[in-house]
Amino acid sequence: MIPSMAVHHHHHRQHAGWTRRLLIGAAVVLALLVLGVPTAIVFVHAFGKGIEGWWRAISQPEALHAVFLSLLTVAIVVPVNAVYGLSVAWAVTKFRWQGKKWLVSLIEVPFSVSPIVAGVATLMVYGTSGLFGGWLMDHDLKIMFAVPGIILATLFVTSPFVAREVMPLMQLQGTDEEEAAQVLGAGGLKTFLAVTLPNVKWALFYGLILCAARSLGEFGAVSVVSGHIRGETNTLPLYIDLLYHDYDSSGAFAAASVLTLLALVTVILKGVVEGRRDTALGDEPGE
Repeated sequence: MIPSMAVHHHHHRQHAGWTRRLLIGAAVVLALLVLGVPTAIVFVHAFGKGIEGWWRAISQPEALHAVFLSLLTVAIVVPVNAVYGLSVAWAVTKFRWQGKKWLVSLIEVPFSVSPIVAGVATLMVYGTSGLFGGWLMDHDLKIMFAVPGIILATLFVTSPFVAREVMPLMQLQGTDEEEAAQVLGAGGLKTFLAVTLPNVKWALFYGLILCAARSLGEFGAVSVVSGHIRGETNTLPLYIDLLYHDYDSSGAFAAASVLTLLALVTVILKGVVEGRRDTALGDEPGE
């Protein structure tokens, strides 16, 4: 009886092992087909005319401006989202007040709203016929079809990332350490900087990386508010689309390779920070 059970258990383990290998193999093959092959093709076409051809395409004034505008947008959007996300997370997790659930639901609206809708909504607020359009025109302030409009639209679609990463960790840690600091005489700002912020720094970094990645790749909302003005309001995704529709596939793939490289940098940073964040949340890295 015991040998029979042992044999059965051995066969069960073998079956589980083959199932695991099959699932892992299928996942790897699908990842290569869906992600690896298209990414490789981008670089193959980007360098199809050699390094010199790639550099000629990238060093065009419009291409350089598109790269600059994309990085400028990230440089503005990420710090603003850091302040916004930390403020919202602190208010939701560290204080008791009515309406918190409504605020959390409002924070998550950009996750469910199409980026195109976000762009149109921004246009309806700041455009010529929008809510503040008349006031902006009277004061000679241009928001739409200019850099400020691009930044506002990008802020809308990226706003939940930091808050959603920081809130679970703040909730998990509770308020004991903050209360102890206040008992010892620390003010609200000092408590936040010395206690709360160090405890959530890895979750904050993770949210900022996600925010930066989304900012770099955003197309829909920015497309609506930018006006597609050559050399002025085209970010990298818009510039790639412009070249593609101009049948300049070589230039489009060269620009796409730059955007892909920037995305790969964020993926590497995300992997490094993710382990730290999981440790702070009490999970084993890699789970």
